[in-house]
Amino acid sequence: MAPAQDVVVEDCEFCAIAQGKDRSAEVVCADKHWTAFFPLNPATPGHTLVIPRTHVADLWQVEPPLSAELIAAVIRVGRAIDQALKPEGMNLITSAGETAEQTVFHLHLHIVPRWRLDGFGRIWPVEGKYDDASVGDVAARIREACADFAG
Repeated sequence: MAPAQDVVVEDCEFCAIAQGKDRSAEVVCADKHWTAFFPLNPATPGHTLVIPRTHVADLWQVEPPLSAELIAAVIRVGRAIDQALKPEGMNLITSAGETAEQTVFHLHLHIVPRWRLDGFGRIWPVEGKYDDASVGDVAARIREACADFAG
């Protein structure tokens, strides 16, 4: 079960930013349900995090209508970055869990402007392919589970 969407966790650094208690963050845009700011160590100029003002651990825990608010925020901020910086491309990245390299356990969506020689590197492995025989089984399992979440 997903956590309640009006929670603020006292020792969460992103809750502090979202609630205006930590004013060291460079906030670039905000609304009632979310705020967007630069991370401490940006990957590229303009790298921005969009977070909900309430504590949600990761993307898989967020519920509607907050999920729709966050996607609209990402689009708004992404368009602003595109207009202001004219990057050659952009990545939208979020992680869930330690294995996926999540380090702050408050949902955050990275908008990363990209340029050909920005030093960011590849985000997908160069090598490695899954066995084609397992694709059908994996697809069937996901289809079955997806039916559980039908609206």
